[in-house]
Amino acid sequence: MAELRFSALKEVFKREPVVTVPPSKDISKYFGSHVFNLHKMEHYLSQEAFRVVKKAITDGKSLTRIEAQQVAIGLKAWAIENGATHFTHWFHPLTDGTAEKHDGFLEMGDNGHMVENFSGDVLVQSEPDASSFPSGGIRNTFEARGYTAWDVSSPVFIVGTTLCIPTIFVSYTGEALDYKAPLLKALSELDKAAVEVCQYFDKDVNKVFATLGLEQEYFLVDEALYYARPDLSLAERTLMGHQSSKDQQLSDHYFGSIPERVMCFIRDFECEAYKLGIPVKTRHNEVAPNQFECAPIHEEVNLAVDHNQLLMDVMRRIARKHKFRVLFHEKPFAGINGSGKHNNWSLSTNTGVNLLSPGKNPKSNLQFLTFLVNVIKAVNDSNEIIRASVMNESNSYRLGGHEAPPAIISVFLGTYLTNMLEDIVSRVTDKKMTPAEKTELKLGIGKIPEILLDNTDRNRTSPFAFTGNRFEFRAVGSSANCGAAMIALNAAVANQLKNFKKEVENIIKKGRNKDEAIFQVIKKYIIESRKVLFEGDNYSKEWHAEAEKRGLCNLKGVPESIKCYLNPNGKEVLVGSGIFSEKELESRCEVEYEKFTKKVQIEARVLGDLAINHIIPTAIRYMSTLLDNVKGLKEVFGDGEYEKMALIHKEMITTISDHISQIEKGVNQMVEERKKANVIEDSYKKSVTYEKKVKPYLQEIRYHIDKLELIVDDEIWPLPKYRELLFTR
Repeated sequence: MAELRFSALKEVFKREPVVTVPPSKDISKYFGSHVFNLHKMEHYLSQEAFRVVKKAITDGKSLTRIEAQQVAIGLKAWAIENGATHFTHWFHPLTDGTAEKHDGFLEMGDNGHMVENFSGDVLVQSEPDASSFPSGGIRNTFEARGYTAWDVSSPVFIVGTTLCIPTIFVSYTGEALDYKAPLLKALSELDKAAVEVCQYFDKDVNKVFATLGLEQEYFLVDEALYYARPDLSLAERTLMGHQSSKDQQLSDHYFGSIPERVMCFIRDFECEAYKLGIPVKTRHNEVAPNQFECAPIHEEVNLAVDHNQLLMDVMRRIARKHKFRVLFHEKPFAGINGSGKHNNWSLSTNTGVNLLSPGKNPKSNLQFLTFLVNVIKAVNDSNEIIRASVMNESNSYRLGGHEAPPAIISVFLGTYLTNMLEDIVSRVTDKKMTPAEKTELKLGIGKIPEILLDNTDRNRTSPFAFTGNRFEFRAVGSSANCGAAMIALNAAVANQLKNFKKEVENIIKKGRNKDEAIFQVIKKYIIESRKVLFEGDNYSKEWHAEAEKRGLCNLKGVPESIKCYLNPNGKEVLVGSGIFSEKELESRCEVEYEKFTKKVQIEARVLGDLAINHIIPTAIRYMSTLLDNVKGLKEVFGDGEYEKMALIHKEMITTISDHISQIEKGVNQMVEERKKANVIEDSYKKSVTYEKKVKPYLQEIRYHIDKLELIVDDEIWPLPKYRELLFTR
């Protein structure tokens, strides 16, 4: 293994940047060239087919078979013209990745010759084998049939020679087996609820859509070093490795000059992203060495989630060309920053208004306050399910660590906006307001734009921070499919807006005017949501103690956190609205329990293998060398000087021996705990056992291995070290 390490390092030093020439320096000329967007539809489809598709996209409706057949003819012509030979229904199973099965356009014609064919039936629906995808017990193994159905709202695209059709994925009995199907339902519920509330302010609003900008953090590692680290290639994170003497202490990597080889990779994947219509805009070095970030322009949530999943796939593919491996794991290296996927979320209307951005007059600012306070109330009331949506095995290492918010969901507004809400609480009364009181209140909220312009800032420690015209949901992990977090957030806000409408209408029925009713409900919500508002340092111990006093959820275990989906609020928000059936929601939890268990299991097996077959033999080899040296000292210097000179060697030998014993003991105990856990049939209990009984050994064993790394001769240490992984280009 030591030979592999040094061979990998030699390979790295030979690397030269791989320069790829883009199709054009003018990005706008090839942006979306591989996407069957409305512009191309208008060119390739009949006028009737184009009108049908455009209406289906706008209204969120599906196509009939006859309509789909018309679209399929034009789509096939465009795809073949652009080099496609195959097609696939592209979907998001509950694996956090994407799935695709390719079929050729080629078929046997009636006259025995080969023809290229693509029908409307194939476009709108397919029947992939669903037996090996996670289902959480929602169907038996022998019930393998699943259905994919075209999501018209997300454009078709070409990757390589394959036409990719974004679809939902359901079981043969109709239950959702993916993230997209429930996400579309959540967005539909949000649209309906938000439009009803918008009608209080603007009768022209007939559609509200959630927007999302996803900041994607990631690490890059040279592929030679990646393959020399079995833990990276199998478990996606380093399970051992002593901290480098220098890593991110000086913050000199943050926003620094991007290394040439990395820049070539970034330019290459950005070019591919542009062809696929992914509007990547920002790129920069992150705080940790070899850590970077890219971010697109905001899009509608469904498309943003699709684009993020596609972007991650593009980045992995392009990285191989440049002899890199992209690490999306939330915590691939101990002791330095992890990676997140910051979700910048907002609400917009068909009239072009951002509902989370203050306006130019008191009326528009009352609308802004209405939606702002309702989002806060949603996060307050649905705190546990929003938290559950970001909790998984890999993100649990990041949350609360370096540059990541804690696993306590709180909301940051900024001092001045918080004071504005408290001013509303102090001014609004239950009795009928006088014209003077209304005027004074409206004059106060009229100041919001200038207050936000001069006094808002980002609280990087907050998991859910307001940043002027959107909320930044920072707790989502870098490897996650954001569909899970967006389902929870949008469903919670939709449910809250429905409750708001009911409460306002009840007050109006009692004889109060609309504005008074809205102010009264807003005041009530501000008071009820105070526990979730926090302006300080979310990393501080004091906040953890304060959050506990307030009753905010801070369960330490991942399985216990996931189980919160099944609490009364979770069922009200997710089942009561029809986003999930109760069976589907329970199955989601089962899938998450199983994923957690399997990931810990893989890490434990990889660590056990490396410890027993690589680390211990290396330590014994070095210990044998020291023993030979001790014997040599006696032969050369005799008994007189021997004791003094051998003392240091003896202490080192004893220390190495102790660490070896502790590693061997830890691995054996970990294996026994795994055996006990593996016979537990209940998936929740099994996952809890893995967390409490197996997972602690990962850190315990690592401690002793990392100590050995500091002692054993560098020439024989088998694995690339942190200083090599993080600083070698």
